[in-house]
Formats: sequence, structure tokens, C-alpha cells
Amino acid sequence: MQAKPNMTDAELQQWIENVSLEHFGIPFRHRAFFNGRLRSTGGRYALRSHHIEINPHQLEAHGIEAVEGIIKHELCHYHLHIAGRGYRHRDADFKLLLAKVGGSRYCQALPDKVKRTLPFKYKLICCDCGMEYKRKRRMDASRYRCGRCAGKLRLEEFKESADGGGA
Repeated sequence: MQAKPNMTDAELQQWIENVSLEHFGIPFRHRAFFNGRLRSTGGRYALRSHHIEINPHQLEAHGIEAVEGIIKHELCHYHLHIAGRGYRHRDADFKLLLAKVGGSRYCQALPDKVKRTLPFKYKLICCDCGMEYKRKRRMDASRYRCGRCAGKLRLEEFKESADGGGA
């Protein structure tokens, strides 16, 4: 299989069908397609629909060999689930089949793009021990307790002083 930067879903479908027949000896009878919304995973097998989704960013960043390992991994989930055997990562059936076909246990990390980090806007302060918890989102403090002393928490807007804190 030749690596193509703009591989289509139809080409991916054919590739997965070929890998299934060649390495598993069983045909892949469902849909396979690229899903550009996947961020932290190389691929995904859907239990209900039996479709396989592949992260196209893996192909761009790591090439054909890495994606073939991901395809074998997802096909292990697929074939074991269809057969009614242990298809989860922790199952012995899955681990044995993955080793047999040479699939990837984990996918390689994608190169970091600009990470969007929000500044802390709020802080929870324990009324008893003074412990502070920085938060990016507003939350209902009455539903939680301090992790250190189990005291009540109060929510304040976070204002970090220019000199680094302290009064």
C-alpha cells in the first residue's frame, strides 16, 4: 500500500478489507472512514455499528506503517467482538490476537499544535483550613467539600496579584 497524503475513505475501506483478509483470514463487512475530529486516539471501533474510524492526522504525521498498526488494532476489536470473544484491551483474547497479527498496542502521539489554555478565573477556598483550589470554570461550591479537611468551600473570582501573591 502506498502512502498518500489525501487518501479517500474509499481507499481506506479497501485497505482495511485487504488487511482483514490478509492477516485475519476473515472479511471486514462494515464501513471504514477517516474521522478528523479524533484527537487523542489513532482509531476507534464502534460496538453498535461495527464501523471503524481512523484518525487522518496519524497518517500525515507518522506514515503508512503506523496507521497499519492502528488498523490491525481496530480489526482485533472488530473480529473478537463479532465472534463473541474478549475484545477489550484487558482481555487475554485481545492481547493474543494483537500480538499474533502485529498490531499496535498504542498509537504514537501527534505533534502538539498550539494548546489552548484558559487562565484560572475562579478559586475555591476552604472556610476551615484555607486550602485553595484554582478553577477555570464556575461551579456550585455548596456541592463539594475540601479534600484536606472536609470543610465547606466558598467560590471567589480569581485575582492573581502582580507581585506573586501574599498580602
